[in-house]
Amino acid sequence: MARTPSNMLALGTKAPDFKLLDTVSDQMLSLDELKGLKGTVIMFICNHCPFVKHVNTEISQLAKDVKSKGINCIAISSNDVEAYPQDGPEFMKQNALAQDFIFPYLFDQTQDVAKAYDAACTPDFYLFDEHLKLVYRGQLDDSRPGNGLPVDGKDLRQAISQLLSNQAISEDQKPSIGCNIKWKVQ
Repeated sequence: MARTPSNMLALGTKAPDFKLLDTVSDQMLSLDELKGLKGTVIMFICNHCPFVKHVNTEISQLAKDVKSKGINCIAISSNDVEAYPQDGPEFMKQNALAQDFIFPYLFDQTQDVAKAYDAACTPDFYLFDEHLKLVYRGQLDDSRPGNGLPVDGKDLRQAISQLLSNQAISEDQKPSIGCNIKWKVQ
């Protein structure tokens, strides 16, 4: 199992815009349409990665817990589906429904969005404020497959709580660890 860390995009970076296919609704959706009133969590995930499978239940619950507080979640899969067909749109939709995702699960076919966000791994998490400025990036929590630590979303949940209460979010943030994004061979 590869262990690729986040690239840790600079805090304060404005969220790169996008318009991608939502595999559940079959509609093209933009960041502007999807952003939250008080903040937006953007996560790069996929179907087959064991690190993502390890946190699926928690990210599904986290989205439900923060939606009513003005935080919207968005998931994006950017993997090369020719090499990894299980990460294709039809399987993304099945996975989103099976995991009870209440957020859109977008397909980044060109991989341009992953590149714009400097995403490196799955899962990779970004929290933007109401002005779409990056305030947190990195791990969900310290749990990894096989390390025995609880999947509780502690790090991301704390950042969201601090954002909502207008507290400073520590810049000491740990990178996520996961499978590398499966880039297309050029």
